[in-house]
Amino acid sequence: MKITHVECFLVDQPAPEIPFRWRTGLPGSPPDRVSAVVRVVASDGSEGVAFSRNGVITRDLVDRRIRDDLVGVDPMNREYAWHRMWELDRVEEFPIYTLGVIDNALWDLAAKRAGLPLWQYLGGYRTRLPAYASTSTFGSVPEYLDVIDQSLALGYRAVKLHAWGDARRDAELSLAVREHVGPEVPLMFDGSAGFGLADAVYVGRALEEADYLWYEEPMREFSIHSYQRLSESVRVPLLVGETSDGAHMNIADFIVAGCATAVRTSTELKGGVTGAMRVAHLADSFQVNAEIHGPGIPHEHLAMAIPNTTWYESLVTTTRVERERIVGADGDIQAPTQVGIGLPEGLDYPPALEEHVRMSEPVLGRA
Repeated sequence: MKITHVECFLVDQPAPEIPFRWRTGLPGSPPDRVSAVVRVVASDGSEGVAFSRNGVITRDLVDRRIRDDLVGVDPMNREYAWHRMWELDRVEEFPIYTLGVIDNALWDLAAKRAGLPLWQYLGGYRTRLPAYASTSTFGSVPEYLDVIDQSLALGYRAVKLHAWGDARRDAELSLAVREHVGPEVPLMFDGSAGFGLADAVYVGRALEEADYLWYEEPMREFSIHSYQRLSESVRVPLLVGETSDGAHMNIADFIVAGCATAVRTSTELKGGVTGAMRVAHLADSFQVNAEIHGPGIPHEHLAMAIPNTTWYESLVTTTRVERERIVGADGDIQAPTQVGIGLPEGLDYPPALEEHVRMSEPVLGRA
């Protein structure tokens, strides 16, 4: 069995109906954009698909570099394909979200051939996991408190704050939220890399006082030494490695440096399913949790396959809170049942191999 086709279909993605924002300095909700579905087809007719957030860049890489490199390769040789992407990255400097697209498609193909949901094909560990409400950035403390009340009433077990990126305001918010919800509700804080070291320490000490479960990505993750300094200055647990390049290789440096109470893993930012599981297994060897970054169908599968993860991240981006579709009234998500990974509903791309083969390149790409 060999790979015969590696194709990229562009998909229009409209902006959210209700825009939202992140901390000061970061772009908010995305505008209308073009994403992509990457499709890998094997000689026996089996296929796997994966989603990529930036369609134009992904299609360029597929057309110019990836397709010729992978056609003729056995699709079950995922390790080989995963390492080839890193070799190509050495030349192209792939955007971090493209490194795992082929890997995800190959895992989807393999799980479909096995007739199993991905989480079971990976070995399977659980069938449910609690979700926390992960806020976007709101305008005032009262808005946050109202959103949190709604989230807890809907069944969410915990809340994570994305605040303004202003150390004084963020610290005040963190303390106000703890006073509001009491000591029993788990709280997390995500700095979205908005601080320098001094401000990160200031916020971290407030989070320590308020007994937050974790303090996530307070600074950009280029300087592990800065994280070492932070870990020496605060006692709140640090969750690190969300956007660091290098998958498990860079995560290992954070852990060995002693500044990672827990680490982030994901299919999008760690090189697909293979990279995400490498991070999780590495962390497990140090008795460190690998918490999954962000919602999405691939991450629903990871949540059921990784023993050392404890929460599912569910975004709350409006002041009128609604539970994510997969979060139950008890605040849990349950294991996906679809075979393979399963794309989000509503993605319009040509599903039939015969149609795919007939298409010319411009039509195939929907330029």
